[in-house]
Amino acid sequence: MGDLAGMFAPRSLAVIGASARPGKIGFAILRNVLASGYRGAVYPVNPGADEIQGLKCYPGVGAIPGPVEMAVVAVPAARVVGVARECGEKGVRSLVVISAGFREIGSEGRRREKELLAVCREYGLRMLGPNCVGLMDTHTPLNASFAAGFPRPGEIAFISQSGAMLVAILDWSFKVGLGFSKFVSLGNKADLNEADFIAAAGADPATRVILCYIEDVADGARFLEVAARVTVEKPVVVLKSGTSRAGARAASSHTGALAGNDAAYQAAFRACGVIRARTMDELFHLAAAFARQPVPRGANVAVVTNAGGPGIVATDEIERVGLRVARFGRETVAGLREDLPREAGVYNPVDVLGDATAERYRRALERVLRDDGVDGVLVLLCPTAPAQPVETARAIIDLHRRHPAKPLLAVYMGGAALAEGARLLREAGIPCFTFPEAAVDALSGMVKYARRGRRVRGRTPLSFEDVDRAVVREVLAGVREERRLVLLGPEALRVVAAYGIRVVPGGLATSAQAAVALAEEIGYPVALKVVSPQILHKSDVGGVRLNLTDGPGVAAAYAGIVESVQRLLPGAHVCGVEVQKMLPRGTELILGMTRDLQFGPVLAFGLGGVYVNLLRDVAFRLARGLGRRDIGAMVSETRAFSLLRGYRGERPADLPAVVEAIGRVAALVTDFPEIAELDINPLVAYPDGVVALDVKITVDEVKS
Repeated sequence: MGDLAGMFAPRSLAVIGASARPGKIGFAILRNVLASGYRGAVYPVNPGADEIQGLKCYPGVGAIPGPVEMAVVAVPAARVVGVARECGEKGVRSLVVISAGFREIGSEGRRREKELLAVCREYGLRMLGPNCVGLMDTHTPLNASFAAGFPRPGEIAFISQSGAMLVAILDWSFKVGLGFSKFVSLGNKADLNEADFIAAAGADPATRVILCYIEDVADGARFLEVAARVTVEKPVVVLKSGTSRAGARAASSHTGALAGNDAAYQAAFRACGVIRARTMDELFHLAAAFARQPVPRGANVAVVTNAGGPGIVATDEIERVGLRVARFGRETVAGLREDLPREAGVYNPVDVLGDATAERYRRALERVLRDDGVDGVLVLLCPTAPAQPVETARAIIDLHRRHPAKPLLAVYMGGAALAEGARLLREAGIPCFTFPEAAVDALSGMVKYARRGRRVRGRTPLSFEDVDRAVVREVLAGVREERRLVLLGPEALRVVAAYGIRVVPGGLATSAQAAVALAEEIGYPVALKVVSPQILHKSDVGGVRLNLTDGPGVAAAYAGIVESVQRLLPGAHVCGVEVQKMLPRGTELILGMTRDLQFGPVLAFGLGGVYVNLLRDVAFRLARGLGRRDIGAMVSETRAFSLLRGYRGERPADLPAVVEAIGRVAALVTDFPEIAELDINPLVAYPDGVVALDVKITVDEVKS
């Protein structure tokens, strides 16, 4: 468990604020420590008592005669800083601060929490909390919390930012018989956070799957590093709340409007191999599957059922979530025909019919599990009169022991008549669900984990040797010198061109005559666009003219743009007009970036043009460490992918060029963290490459 081993299995601990009065948190903590079977030394601390719950009580931690490895603190908030200092002087290694009254109450609490953290840093104390329920380890055993009860031993670690969520799940686990290795209530995360406990659970041999309920991530870079390392060995499943866009940072670019905070989390989880659950049900369905079942080697699923309707529901759900209905080999089909009644369905789903006995299930499952084209199996049972739910459960358990390499999930669709069989299955480590959809979703999460693990292990970040960083530094230095936040159009095009992305031919003209000369140089037809640091959406102020085919037309368009802008936006400073070559029709894409406070640059890709916000066809990825396979998967998630491959007879676009352009933008925004937002819209894709037509770049404000 790394450097947190002493927190989960301390040799001695003190309960500071222990109480002899039932109903007090200090009473519950001490009672839980003792009732859990903890075998280390326990020292109650309370200056107002000589003995609590049969143990000698001490007036302060300094008065304890022996060493104290961990202290659980449950005293009023105003006393916590002083108690922490006493613990530091005593040589305590770790604190679990149950006490509330810190940053969650406002400015005074924030000041107090800052002081508490400073004391911890001074003495090298590691702290869980403050404002937490505590922690538990069923294998030590230790219950250093004020929760009601202690979980049964198991292989699931649950890390929760919400104390209420933790105690509710603990109570629910008693009902369903789910076992846990660890429970951790994070509280305010002043010191230790979710990454620290994911790392600890990852190093714990008693833990097979790690569940997290989080509302935010304290340190994005560390979370990514730890999760990417842990998920290679163990699944990490996260339920992230707060998914609305209401709190997303307002942004001037299209990408900023689309890439809310939740998109950054989704991209981060994908990058480091974390599986995201959308509901509490899904979180614990995945936990049950991961804890005792093997990870599937592929996505081919077989269904064995005694009822046609539920079998069809299962196969529909299999295809909906992106799994595949397995196709059986000839030998399997022939064996099923031999073993089952003539009326049975021998193709997937296998319908063993409503009068199926346990023995018929056994024969069918044996054939299916032996098939090399099957990666996982769902067994469905409905409570028909001839059904044998208990005997069938025993057959399923036996077959799983004989075929341990393939995940086997059960669906017992009923209530009391199936309860005993379902219980036997769960106790044997076979997840048993009430309806097919939940079982399929759990299997889908397992397949995603396997795929992402392979992708994370095989990732080779793209690198480019032909970029010109000096040009970008020069442009950004000029922008900073003028104390601007937005690059002008020609500047933005120059930046992306420096990173090897083709840009539309053109230039900046500061007079009608210069515009005509530029148009003659690059060739007609051309487009004219106003250039102003105050104007982001040029069309809204009449700042765009298209398809100009001669000199008089260009001159008139230049004058018209200047007149329109002066009339509609008289305060805007017009730097000139950009003259650009009109490009032939291609597939218009958007390629953008917004910089997340926690996870850094987040790329967006999808269909572009004027309808980008209407269509919202966008996929997101973290820019840092992006590999070619990651980008390919990103592109394939969008509807743009169908157009790029050639839709209804259209010639396919140059997909490798699209992938390379995304990689080059990733390199640009990683190399230059001062770029806050970037939009290429449209990035036009052709059969022979891509061209950036319109680029917007915003930089961070320079702090004076």
